[in-house]
Amino acid sequence: MKSLEHAVVGAVVGSVAAVALQPPGGVPFLVVGAVILSVFIDLDHFLIARVERGDWQNLRTAVTNPRVGLVEQEGVFPEFGPRFNLQRLLSHHLIGGVAVGGLALAGETSLAGFVGVVLYAHVVCDFLRDLELA
Repeated sequence: MKSLEHAVVGAVVGSVAAVALQPPGGVPFLVVGAVILSVFIDLDHFLIARVERGDWQNLRTAVTNPRVGLVEQEGVFPEFGPRFNLQRLLSHHLIGGVAVGGLALAGETSLAGFVGVVLYAHVVCDFLRDLELA
């Protein structure tokens, strides 16, 4: 999905999760956090691309051409196929597991649940988009 789509899903899911789980922080703060989390977890794509290509060309493309980086995001990783999709979904799961597990171990169980719900929605949306493109 594109960043704007993830931001909208993050705002909606974050709003519901903030009210339902009542983690620390006010609802507006949590919704902003959900939007940021929903969008910025995708930065892992650039690390995966770096490992696969051996250079930072994909990041340079996104940074030097704001239109591609913000609006035409399908142009950022055009050379990667199904393996890349699996790698990024695995990366999202690993990041989510560490974040949720770390928060839970720190005693922030409602915040861990909140982060888990937001990232779950992100990954489900990515799966749905991948199915649409298959």
